[in-house]
Amino acid sequence: MKFAIGYQQPENGEPFSNIVRDYREHIAEVYFPWTGMATGRAALGNIRGAIDWAAQEELEEQLRQFRAMGIKLDLLFNANCYGAYAVSCKLENEVCSIVDYLGSLDLLPEVVTTTSPFIATTLKKHFASIDLRASVNMRIDSTLAMEYLADIFDSFHIRRDLQRNLANVERFHQWCQANGKTLCMLANSGCLRNCPYQSFHDNLVAHDAEIDEIKNARGFMPHLCWKLYGNEANRLEFLRASWIRPEDIHRYEMYVPVVKLATRQHSHPRMVIGAYSERQFRGNLLDLMEPSFSSIFSPYAVDNSRFPANWHDIAGDCATNCHHCGRCDDVLKQVLVKQNDDM
Repeated sequence: MKFAIGYQQPENGEPFSNIVRDYREHIAEVYFPWTGMATGRAALGNIRGAIDWAAQEELEEQLRQFRAMGIKLDLLFNANCYGAYAVSCKLENEVCSIVDYLGSLDLLPEVVTTTSPFIATTLKKHFASIDLRASVNMRIDSTLAMEYLADIFDSFHIRRDLQRNLANVERFHQWCQANGKTLCMLANSGCLRNCPYQSFHDNLVAHDAEIDEIKNARGFMPHLCWKLYGNEANRLEFLRASWIRPEDIHRYEMYVPVVKLATRQHSHPRMVIGAYSERQFRGNLLDLMEPSFSSIFSPYAVDNSRFPANWHDIAGDCATNCHHCGRCDDVLKQVLVKQNDDM
């Protein structure tokens, strides 16, 4: 098992390639957006609708370094919405032009991750060598869904809401093995399990640049997780989410060859990559998540070292529907601690 990590331009000035180099033996892929393109996060290098060409040059240089290290490149076209251009010749030409341009730099990506069946179909037709991967945002929740998409996708992210149940993961893996496909997963999502805001939020992010230029109504919180965690009574929901602790990631070794780590907007990507590479973390588990909820939980933290040995069994049993059996309440009492310098 190795990791796919998300490219970013760290604010402290350290090139992302330094982190990749330090954890090279654990990293299979670096996934990255294209400058100015809508993605599943805020667009890279988009400054009030204009392209930051310095960010573009930095990205290309970093990609060269990743390629020189033998790291695969995973280009993201994973926005949830492309608006009126969703099935257009314009989008088709734009996507093909970007891939062609990368090819001209000897940086043709080995993988493209997308939420768009149209983009996947386009690239399958024009770039047969690229592994086309169904984004985690497609919420693939059955082997039947993979069967429907088998003609255009080569690899699939399992819906994160299902992945704590190893029986589910094994079933997805077996289908992939039988059909020449590859199973992937996202380990450190901070999102709520089965979040009913996800489609709304993903569409909001896809139109981030346009929304920034509009006068928006006040008083509405578009992130359900932040709204819920603002009430201390709801903090138990963090334990019911989809994340997998570094200490439990080995359980997926036989099923998932590439595990995605969300690091594109994480404030400490080195910490996240280090924790999962070493399969252990001593600290506030909230700090490993993207998004992180450390600030809203403060002055409390979730002490990762205090989880019971059978935590993954508890989490797995509740992987689909929570019946409020009380076991997570007991775990929360054990792991939720007042922050101090010794934790």
